[in-house]
Amino acid sequence: MVIYMIDNNLRYCREELEMTQEELGIILGASKQTISNWETGYTPIPLNKLVRFANLYNYSLDFIVGFTRKNIKYNKNIKLDSKLIGKNLKAIRENLKLTQQQIADKCNIYQSTYNHYETGYSLIKIIPAYSICKTYNISFDWLVGRTNNIKINK
Repeated sequence: MVIYMIDNNLRYCREELEMTQEELGIILGASKQTISNWETGYTPIPLNKLVRFANLYNYSLDFIVGFTRKNIKYNKNIKLDSKLIGKNLKAIRENLKLTQQQIADKCNIYQSTYNHYETGYSLIKIIPAYSICKTYNISFDWLVGRTNNIKINK
């Protein structure tokens, strides 16, 4: 068993909303077992599903993935934009004076895959995004353009 997101708060959020796994599954288009797997970290939640949940119920991504202990409610919905995320990835990399290969190695992905994320050719997947944010203390909400605060507010 591989745990992808340790300490994620998806279950806490769902329970706070007094929602069952079945109900959340209907909303997100997933089975009860899939919701359970996301909550336990057994399988990663797809970024578009995570964002949909965050938008519907006004949770910050940083809170849902367990980076912060307190939810920050934003008045701005997230629109997944691979070009914006790519621009932010490039800003992180350049600010840290790293190569694409160095970041790709940290994320256990190919450099060409990382390049596709950074150029906006492909939308970044949840695990590399999580890994980059966690490793470099970057706000997940900032990465997707929801906030101007680049650092995680613990």
